[in-house]
Amino acid sequence: MLLEARDVTVRFGGLVAVDNVSASLRAGELVGIIGPNGAGKTTFFNAVSGVLQPTSGQLLLEGDDLTGRGPHQFAKHGLARTFQTPRVFADMTVLANIEFGLKFAGRRPRKYWLWGEEASVPWALRDAQRILELIGLQAQAALPAGSITPSQQRLLEIGMALATRPRLLLLDEVAAGLTEAEIENMAALVKRLRDELNLTVVWIEHAVRTLLKHVERVIVLHQGRKIADGTPAEVTRNPEVIEAYLGDEMVEEGEVIA
Repeated sequence: MLLEARDVTVRFGGLVAVDNVSASLRAGELVGIIGPNGAGKTTFFNAVSGVLQPTSGQLLLEGDDLTGRGPHQFAKHGLARTFQTPRVFADMTVLANIEFGLKFAGRRPRKYWLWGEEASVPWALRDAQRILELIGLQAQAALPAGSITPSQQRLLEIGMALATRPRLLLLDEVAAGLTEAEIENMAALVKRLRDELNLTVVWIEHAVRTLLKHVERVIVLHQGRKIADGTPAEVTRNPEVIEAYLGDEMVEEGEVIA
């Protein structure tokens, strides 16, 4: 098992934002997390990435207990993430942002790419130029990151996360604010990253229809609790999920997944 979250609870004073949530992620999975606003999705992400210390519960990455550790420890163990609002260095070039990600991961240019730790790194993640090609931003390499479009900044943040050479990638609403065509392109990229880089990807998204078409498993949160965990077909037929979240949005339109 790549990641195990066991009975994770996060409280803010009297508010229980995440309520005893458990989830297991296997290598190579493409998993979606959905739920209404305030369901606890991002708080759960913050807990399982070390950004926020859980009030109780346990977090294990490949069996190593990282509960209470900082984000750098999770990154060291191969976890990378994006945020709802892209976090890029606006005054640095697009290329320099990716190079920062490489340096953050402790990687340095090597004369012989097939030697040492680089031998296990996919070719697409060997250097900044290759990563820009992978995410489709090679033409913007010399531009300040603050001057590119919001959708391109989302791609850039994904590229910065990939530069740390993760095994587990957490994506927090990377389709937010995108056009319908851009959302489909983003979904295709997410699936390609999983397939070509052998990543485990967990994706929070409000573009539910798109997410359900592309992921293999869905976790549904509601009021901080996990109310479902299964295939898209199973989840969209779950009465509790329909009542809590999908009823008005999909079922009435006949869009339950076959």
